Amino acid sequence: MKRPMTPRGYAALRTELRRLKATRPEMAHAIEVARAHGDLSENADYDAAKEKSGMVEARIRDLEVRLSNAELIDPSTMAAPTRVTFGVTARIEEMESGEQRLLSIVGSEESDVTKGWISYESPIAKGLMGKEVSDVARIALPNGVKDYEIVEVFIDYNWKPEAADAAEDPEAAA
Repeated sequence: MKRPMTPRGYAALRTELRRLKATRPEMAHAIEVARAHGDLSENADYDAAKEKSGMVEARIRDLEVRLSNAELIDPSTMAAPTRVTFGVTARIEEMESGEQRLLSIVGSEESDVTKGWISYESPIAKGLMGKEVSDVARIALPNGVKDYEIVEVFIDYNWKPEAADAAEDPEAAA
């Protein structure tokens, strides 16, 4: 199943994948050093090195699957939005308190609530998707149901690939 992802999220996963793959020789060496300590049945260093290697390999496989299933959507190439969709930023106002927030709908791999980047899979993003300016979204959250008015919808995406990423992976720049 294809999963939407911005080029920024794709590049972050590629960077992590490269970093983890680069640790393989170091982990193999740690296993060999631990193996040289003798009896493997009572060798905590060997067990720890094998466990760490297994966790890293599992993460590598996970990243490879996520990258192969990525559907790149570059918000910077989108026309001026009229609705909340993937890649769009919305200024919303909580109806009861009047508090306003900016939220950008991104892939789950790059969500960061402190930056206002929320996953398209989150309850609030699901409730906002498809709404237009002046629409009110009623959203069930863990602390109760809240009503949010869509105040503004726009593109706020100015990420540029690093030269090394763009040269190695032209899709990251797409």
